Amino acid sequence: MNDSGTPGQSRSFGITVIAVLALFYTLYVARVFLLPIAFAVLLNLLFSPAVRGLTRFRIPLPVGAALVVLALVGVGGFAGYGLSGPVQNWAENSSEMVATAKTRLRRLLRPLQRMTTTAQEMESAAGQVAGTPGPVPEVVVRGPSVVSRVFGSTQRFLAGTLEVLILLYFLLAAGDLFLQKLIRVLPNLRDREKAVEIARATEASVSTYLLTTAAVNIVEGIVVTGAMYLIGMPNAPLWGALVVLLEFIPYLGAATMVVILTVAGLATFDHVGRGLLVPGTFLVINLLQANIVAPLLLGHRLALNPVALLVSFAFWFWIWGILGAFIAVPILATFKVLCDHIETLAPVGEFLGRRHETERSPLVL
Repeated sequence: MNDSGTPGQSRSFGITVIAVLALFYTLYVARVFLLPIAFAVLLNLLFSPAVRGLTRFRIPLPVGAALVVLALVGVGGFAGYGLSGPVQNWAENSSEMVATAKTRLRRLLRPLQRMTTTAQEMESAAGQVAGTPGPVPEVVVRGPSVVSRVFGSTQRFLAGTLEVLILLYFLLAAGDLFLQKLIRVLPNLRDREKAVEIARATEASVSTYLLTTAAVNIVEGIVVTGAMYLIGMPNAPLWGALVVLLEFIPYLGAATMVVILTVAGLATFDHVGRGLLVPGTFLVINLLQANIVAPLLLGHRLALNPVALLVSFAFWFWIWGILGAFIAVPILATFKVLCDHIETLAPVGEFLGRRHETERSPLVL
């Protein structure tokens, strides 16, 4: 009996693996098509409560959706216009600033360079004694610069942004149309109630995460801007705006900000210690935000397993690049809400959640 069931189980497992690989391949190949849709859906979850709130003032859904989209475009355009000067100045002087930062950073790494040079000389001498040739010189092929890559994809970025805004408007203007259609299709009353419950819980979870994270990032950006002013860094609002944007990316955003501020600080100040004070100040502010402020605000509202969060971030960064990293946490939160409301996926939702207080005791086997 067991032997007869083995081929069927193996075939089912093989089909599942093939289906998962096909899904990964589809997500990767169709990323240009799927990314705007994913961003539009997440923004719809964020701004749907605002559009529904406008209906209380007898503002129709299409008009309320237009007002929300226009406000979003206005805020983004105002911020982009205000930061266009500092960004252009940074882009024009980036190569010179990086070269200056490298020169000043060598002062700190000079002892390590001496050790490396000594080791290379010893290796070369040992090779000559043994009759083997010395190290083969490396040929480095330089690709396009970071600036050229960014400006080379500007047209694609603008087209994607326009697509997101158009999709967002129609999603907001439609209101609960898709949910109502889904409820009408479902034959069972219990299934209809479950669909409404899942939709509302997903909207509340994602909206809470995005609003809370945006508020925390804005406050952190304001604090970083003030700290940069006190240190004497030029273009202080630019660094604060970068913090607000990059902090939406778990782990990688803060690490990227440390690298950028290290280069900017060493290129701005002649004294190496003062230059390293710039990333050090941000690192202190970020550690306080990540370990005190964010857990207090997000700990009970968005209880996600840190390991699952890191895996989700790595997966979406691998599939969709830097834009996928921005939406990794909302996608994971949405998936957890779905798992929590579906009995067969409840164990997965439990795994994606944080540790309960009762689980802090040691396991007894």
